[in-house]
Amino acid sequence: MIFIRSLAFNILFFGWSALICLALWPCAFMGKKGAVFVNNTYLSVVYFLERYVIGLDYEVRGKEYIPASGGYLVAAKHQSAYETLKLYALFSDPAIILKKELANIPLWGRFLVNLDNIAIDRKNRDESAKTIVSEAQRVKAQERPIVIFPQGTRVKVGVGTDEKPYKSGIIKMYKATDLPIVPMALNAGLFWPRQSFMKYPGLVTIEFLPPIPPGQDEKEVAIDLQERIENATDRLVDEAKERFPYLP
Repeated sequence: MIFIRSLAFNILFFGWSALICLALWPCAFMGKKGAVFVNNTYLSVVYFLERYVIGLDYEVRGKEYIPASGGYLVAAKHQSAYETLKLYALFSDPAIILKKELANIPLWGRFLVNLDNIAIDRKNRDESAKTIVSEAQRVKAQERPIVIFPQGTRVKVGVGTDEKPYKSGIIKMYKATDLPIVPMALNAGLFWPRQSFMKYPGLVTIEFLPPIPPGQDEKEVAIDLQERIENATDRLVDEAKERFPYLP
């Protein structure tokens, strides 16, 4: 049954992704307003498919730790495409740090750019560092949240930080913007595994942790941030495995 659900979802998901780009391509030339319309339409249907085809939903813990106003940084664990599809539901008008290659995807990349995200060239470390700092300062002036995946890529459940270490981008932004960091842990990779055909029913947990206030020692912040996210993520993974024993 899980295989059949996964097959049906993948067909509908990729079909819907292609359809909305083709059907709503004029919105790519309508600036941010058009991009927001396409994004909201696309994600609402994807969420419907997740719930009623896969049988997968999500819960959010620690909402009280998200600042009610003003800009802030979000350092999020990245295990799966699943959480990237939820960022616009979790935050109001976020600026997401993403790799430049995504912005170059025909049509869909144009929508990502129009949403005013921050695209960086990961192949050029010096240039990406400058972009992260300057763009973070620009977005701070707009009082929008900035979301970054500190490990820079999706990391399979069970892979440690010795293999996929946290990068310095989050600390550079922390220093440049003087904004608090809200750590974000999750267990989405169990239900929507990285580079996997299979998708599993259940309940993804996304948990926000107490913010790290601005102005603290950068080295201590880097260590504290990693420990918080990794420990909370391990706890959420263990919870999900106990609750849903069929998970791989």
